[in-house]
Amino acid sequence: MDAINGFFQFIGDNQAKLLEQMLEHVGLTFFSLLLAMVLAIPLGIYCSRNQRFAPLVLGIAGVLQTIPSIALLGFMIPLLGIGIKPAIFALFLYAILPILRNTYTGIQEVDPGVKEAALGMGLTPKQVLYKVELPLALPVLFAGIRTATVINVGVATLAAYIGAGGLGEFIFGGIALNNSYMILAGAIPAAVLAVLFDQGLAWLQQRQARPSVRQIALLGLTIPLFSAMYTLPQAYTSGIRAGFDPEFLGRADGYYKLADLYDLDFNTLVLNAGLMYEAVENEEVEVISGYSTDGRIKSYNLKVLEDDKNAFPPYYCAPLLNLATAKEYPELLEVLNLLSGKISDEMMTELNYQVDFEKKLPAEVAKDFLVTQKLWKPDRQQGGEVIRIGSKIFTEQYILVELFSQLINGYTGLDVESKAGLGGTKICFDALKVGEIDIYPEYTGTGFIVIAQPDAATVERLISDRDGVYEYVKAKFEEEHGILWLDPLGFNNTYALMVKEVRAQEKGWERIGDLR
Repeated sequence: MDAINGFFQFIGDNQAKLLEQMLEHVGLTFFSLLLAMVLAIPLGIYCSRNQRFAPLVLGIAGVLQTIPSIALLGFMIPLLGIGIKPAIFALFLYAILPILRNTYTGIQEVDPGVKEAALGMGLTPKQVLYKVELPLALPVLFAGIRTATVINVGVATLAAYIGAGGLGEFIFGGIALNNSYMILAGAIPAAVLAVLFDQGLAWLQQRQARPSVRQIALLGLTIPLFSAMYTLPQAYTSGIRAGFDPEFLGRADGYYKLADLYDLDFNTLVLNAGLMYEAVENEEVEVISGYSTDGRIKSYNLKVLEDDKNAFPPYYCAPLLNLATAKEYPELLEVLNLLSGKISDEMMTELNYQVDFEKKLPAEVAKDFLVTQKLWKPDRQQGGEVIRIGSKIFTEQYILVELFSQLINGYTGLDVESKAGLGGTKICFDALKVGEIDIYPEYTGTGFIVIAQPDAATVERLISDRDGVYEYVKAKFEEEHGILWLDPLGFNNTYALMVKEVRAQEKGWERIGDLR
């Protein structure tokens, strides 16, 4: 009951944002569907009249359908940038196959005797198509439109990764923030929309065996009307255009605290963390959130604005170890603590730069670092028990996984299995808690704000206290979750706001407060 009440409380607190995301989701779904219908229906008719081209055309459409949606969105970015354009184009490609195939199949399944009778009555081939074949094929065509609609409602959740909005913002934010209510607030409306749209089209299809002109006109008006919904949340935006990832937007120490503390009003675009840098480089946004040790700061010639009001807590990185694993393999504690205090902010930034800009492999960068610290040893390759190391999806975490792996392989008889790139905080933490992974690197600020979630008085008392935050999460995690915080590695990868160096000089931006 408490969980249900908590969910509805979240919905009530975020109803305006939820409505905005639903409108964006509906617009993305139906605009791409409209484009697909404009192309796929004539193409299906053409294939029915030119049989030799049908296998090729249907084969190409089938191949497009098999491309993973995340990969397809990624392919579109260099061509169309970020935001609505690549999202619409990707959804358009996914909607083509079911409409095209059903248009072609529906016409092909019309009884040849019926077509011959129509021709015998003096109808031209064009009249046969519009008066006989298409009306008879319409149920099959409608089924294709319904399938494409449901597909697009689901795939449209991924559009949030590239700044196109929609219900995916809540889903990805919830995964990153360990917030089940937020995940459900995005997933349940998306499922409801899929069912409503499917049943609505089914109702329109079943009104008569052959839809009337009025019904077809209603469908023709409804889809463009729904397509226009995406523009509604965009009509009243103001402020500096900023790109933030879902985690930064949802965290207690992220966007809303920053905006309140500094009295800022941003026109926000929700982006995957990796795409924020492309967005600011291409001047699609002016300000982005990021991490203070990110190597891309140097790569993209960005300026980190000074946090002159200390909005962000300390984010010192340390290995998290499952307590059961620590008891079974106590040598892991000694080995992983070899990195204690060894990685400075500058060093971590340099390691990230080598991977992001110089395109070195994380394993190579990790080995070079361990060699310079006189910590590297060759892999014993003894085929021992397997330790599973997880991580989130960004460069620094991949490097840390390699550092942990090479130390364990070199100093113990254990083998390592990498589970890098698991996603956000919730996925990594839950996997560690249930024993699906044994180790992953985490940050004290994330453990404090996102996972431990202390009361406001505790946050106010500790948020600027590096050692206090660490001791708090260390005690809390061991007591409540059976998870150990090992010694911090040394660097503080705190949140930061960044702008292009050229833009900072033009505007005179040195501190976050200057953005007002």
